[in-house]
Amino acid sequence: MTPANLGAKTLVEDFNYALGQRLRAARRHRGWSLGDVESHTEGEFKASVVGAYERGERAISVQRFARLSLIYGTAASDLLPAPADPDLVIDLDALSGEDGDLVDRYLAAIQMMRKNPGVEEVRDSDRAVISSLLQSVKAPHPL
Repeated sequence: MTPANLGAKTLVEDFNYALGQRLRAARRHRGWSLGDVESHTEGEFKASVVGAYERGERAISVQRFARLSLIYGTAASDLLPAPADPDLVIDLDALSGEDGDLVDRYLAAIQMMRKNPGVEEVRDSDRAVISSLLQSVKAPHPL
């Protein structure tokens, strides 16, 4: 395997992970568990498969992605991850009020999930989620 192939695999894995995060956010926005998705789709989407999509462990076909976006009631284009912008800077200190509280809770949750309380690492995927959170606070989401 050439180094170029290794990079391509990482790019695909990164995309699947980022897409999975967006799918998870859309599902949770509806207030659904993985089991709820399976129930609402009458088994068309198994909970274990949707979970694998959300964790980026399994690639989703375009057809199934489009179908899932319909089920979640949002445009498929809204679920696609935005490309990482290395120049994007979110000034966490400048956030105030409800927006700041939302971001603070998200950061605390990811620190707890990563079992690194007090570590102030913000990854590219975190920046994408924070950006989405801030956009959804400012403009109503179509879900």
